[in-house]
Amino acid sequence: MSDAIDPVKLDRLAEVGVRVGLNLQAGQDLILTAPAAALPLVRRVAAAAYKAGAGLVTTVLSDEELTLSRYRHGSEASFDRAPDWLYRGMGEAFAAGAARMAIVGDDPMLLSGQDPEHVARAARANSQAYKPALEKISNFDINWSIISWPGLTWAGRVFPDLAAEQAQARLADAIFAASRVTGNDPLGAWADHNAALARRRDWLNGQRFAALHFQGPGTDLTVGLADGHAWAGGASTAKNGVTCNANIPTEEVFTTPHARRVDGRVRATKPLSHMGTLIDGIEVRFEAGRIVEARATQGEAVFLKLLDTDEGARHLGEVALVPHVSPISQTGILFYNTLFDENAACHIALGQCYAKCFEDGATLSRDQIVARGGNQSLIHVDWMIGGPNTEIDGITADGRRVPVFRNGGWA
Repeated sequence: MSDAIDPVKLDRLAEVGVRVGLNLQAGQDLILTAPAAALPLVRRVAAAAYKAGAGLVTTVLSDEELTLSRYRHGSEASFDRAPDWLYRGMGEAFAAGAARMAIVGDDPMLLSGQDPEHVARAARANSQAYKPALEKISNFDINWSIISWPGLTWAGRVFPDLAAEQAQARLADAIFAASRVTGNDPLGAWADHNAALARRRDWLNGQRFAALHFQGPGTDLTVGLADGHAWAGGASTAKNGVTCNANIPTEEVFTTPHARRVDGRVRATKPLSHMGTLIDGIEVRFEAGRIVEARATQGEAVFLKLLDTDEGARHLGEVALVPHVSPISQTGILFYNTLFDENAACHIALGQCYAKCFEDGATLSRDQIVARGGNQSLIHVDWMIGGPNTEIDGITADGRRVPVFRNGGWA
């Protein structure tokens, strides 16, 4: 491991990932995916998991060069293939009670130089194959979490003017700060943070808004909220009864929009890094919940292909509120990684909704979720629409307007 990465803070991140992110239970198996370069963190997570009483930790590693070899040398047919056998196995493991952790850290622009058609086809095939496992995650059947490793190539993207080791050190420090592991009591810091997010969540649930109205530069958007929606934020309890933090870090409170009640225009306030392509300058128009116009100043071809993944890809599955003063926003860093960038600004997500964002989501069938306005799709892609000028009003069922955000912050 590079000397640029503090081993003590890396130990703390692994512990937070297992004890706060997953809240791994004694005897519970863990499916762990990670870049091969992240082995120093992978080993620490496995050790922390076994110390917490894990039954079996199974690790699946990826590699940037192996990924690129497909695009450089693969046949046309290879871009319509995905390891469905692997994902079926994951789905079976989750059904049997396993937890899920993903460590992210690869180059977010890895596929930027590849054929967008190949990238889109590979992504579609992977989404279809991953469905048996993804449904267990998106329906919150299991406790799951994501943490990050400061990969060298990722660090170079974020800090292009620094030498490789300096860039990795800066990215590591940013990850540690955002993940709240820089102090001597990370578990206590997370308890306090979860309590603060819970207060915001409970206030929103008490308001019972029918819609949110967003205004800002290039944005005049009304997002209807699903019938019987519930706001979530910070720690949440999965259907298996385990309370976990799905994202480390997290600064958001979020819920399910109504897939057929979104109208108006919205402009992205930060670039979206998706499948190795930077998509910037996104502007879309919604009618009756569906995107009917879309453009981007950069990466438009990839964005349009994303919207054509399936019918649900043009509808919203999530709306999330994050103040402009969030710690991640205040760093001024563009991470090119949704896990971090979405926690710097209010955002919306195209595609699949979360079943947990309904009052009685644990008991609802897929058809019942759809009837209440929940969206269904193979994708779930967040992009940022908030900033220092964001104004949000909550609209009640009788048309009353309540200030929620003013000048990018909680009102």
